[in-house]
Amino acid sequence: MWNKLKRPLEAVLLVALVGLCIWAIWPIQQKIHLGLDLQGGARVLLKLQTTPDVKTITPDIQNQVELVVEKRVNSLGVSEPVITKVGSDRLLVEVPALKNSDELESLLKKVAVLEFKIVPPQVSQRARSDKKYAGTVGLKPGQPSQAYIDSGAVIYTGAELKSAHPGFGQGSEPQVDFTTKNPTKFATLTRDHMGQLLGIFLDKQFISDATIEGIISTDGMIHGSFTEDQVSELANELNAGALPVPTVILSKDDVGATLGRDDLTKSLYASMVGLALVLLFMGIVYRLPGALADLALFVYVLMLLALLAVAHAVLTLPGIAGFVLSIGMAVDANVLIFERLKEELWAGKSLRAAVRIGFQRAFSSVFDSHFTTIVGAGVLYLFGTGTVQGFAYTLFWGTALSLFTAVVVTRFLVDTVVENDLVTDKAAWGAAPLAPPVVPARAST
Repeated sequence: MWNKLKRPLEAVLLVALVGLCIWAIWPIQQKIHLGLDLQGGARVLLKLQTTPDVKTITPDIQNQVELVVEKRVNSLGVSEPVITKVGSDRLLVEVPALKNSDELESLLKKVAVLEFKIVPPQVSQRARSDKKYAGTVGLKPGQPSQAYIDSGAVIYTGAELKSAHPGFGQGSEPQVDFTTKNPTKFATLTRDHMGQLLGIFLDKQFISDATIEGIISTDGMIHGSFTEDQVSELANELNAGALPVPTVILSKDDVGATLGRDDLTKSLYASMVGLALVLLFMGIVYRLPGALADLALFVYVLMLLALLAVAHAVLTLPGIAGFVLSIGMAVDANVLIFERLKEELWAGKSLRAAVRIGFQRAFSSVFDSHFTTIVGAGVLYLFGTGTVQGFAYTLFWGTALSLFTAVVVTRFLVDTVVENDLVTDKAAWGAAPLAPPVVPARAST
């Protein structure tokens, strides 16, 4: 069959796409996390305060504090935290499934500790031969062995580091430039440990390591196989050793789920019933193309769920609303296309010509409706906060994927049936032949 089927490569790619999406989302209960409104949790609002040295809270300072908070919350081992910038000097920290806001408050009040360790050569060699360790010097090369983490004494702390920022080396390769507060101490340390590895740890968690290649006093650099994004991230982590500004907790809440377990189950059940009715409607009204659209809609749902799983998105009630709305957009696109296809068949076009013209002439309407929704969702995401961003995120990607599904997946399925002459009866395509006009009989004389 495969050797007779036209466009076999596209068919294989579609099957591979479906398999990849299923792999990305399975098991779904572990890949897609529920937000506070679906399972409850803890919420804390932080305010960043100015100091005599820091007169204004800049976006960079806000980003540094966010980085430290994220690392600390992740150490709780709970679901993905949601950290949202509120204005220019506040952070809203939401942790689903954490039932005690006091625990979150205690964690956020701690001061981040940045440490530099010299790892003994013999431990370094064992660590680098450990299968758990990637063995390449650079940003986050992999989780090192426990021996690597526990070995060596702390020789320098973040309190003695003045600043760090992204830079470029002699060959224009990205690197991190840093300045120390105690040049004499750092020069002595680097001279005594020349050629050894300097491990960098934030709150006992491994960040990076680098080989000491020269005596460093006031200014130093960390270079390696870095990208510009990695350099920026490492510089932020180094600066986060001591928070640039103090923070105060404005409010804290233990949040209960907006929907109980029974209500959530009923809502999901109602959504599934509604979706089933839509699929049934498409099959009855549009016959074979409706059934193909239902299959394409199944692929669309898999792609969107896979995207949410890969992006570690936290699903909230507004996010579910955006998801359902984007499904409606996907069905609407198919309705526009198939109505145009039926008009071409009624006009006497052949099946292949009707399919080609129908998709071509409906494309502008489908694209315009989807594009305006994508733009609106993008604006909501950029200027919204919290749950508004959750709604905008699923609506944006859901609409984009529904456009792809309508013009690529549905078109491929329809073309496969037509080009291989699997079904040629126009009635099966929802365009039953019109009844011939009734001509009144003439009386004979």
